[in-house]
Amino acid sequence: MKLEKQPHGGALVRAEKGETANPNGRPKKFTTLMKEEGYKLSEVNDSIQAIMSMDEKTIKEVLKNEDATMLEKTVARAIIKSYEKGSLYSMDTLLSRVFGKPKETVDATVEAKVINVTLNLDDNKPNN
Repeated sequence: MKLEKQPHGGALVRAEKGETANPNGRPKKFTTLMKEEGYKLSEVNDSIQAIMSMDEKTIKEVLKNEDATMLEKTVARAIIKSYEKGSLYSMDTLLSRVFGKPKETVDATVEAKVINVTLNLDDNKPNN
């Protein structure tokens, strides 16, 4: 790999031909990691949906339960943290994971102007 000096003082690593600049690849998504652990996508979605339907006391019991799966604990922790911060980010992410994003509507006003162009291709008439 070549290092090139950048104006801000840092170095840019440029990959040589045939080698990659990111040898570890893109970080895996949560659902991909869960699939590698043996979970099916439907199981991940079912767990998220089940935990999101619980009350606060029950979700906290999931966190303390030694028999709960890491998936259940991870989802429960995300919901509790989000709730305590007063943030809807985790809730929105989990709901989008289970139910998909809602359709968005856009109001738009479009103006169309019609321009008529006449082209005279008759060679016998003089141009004006």
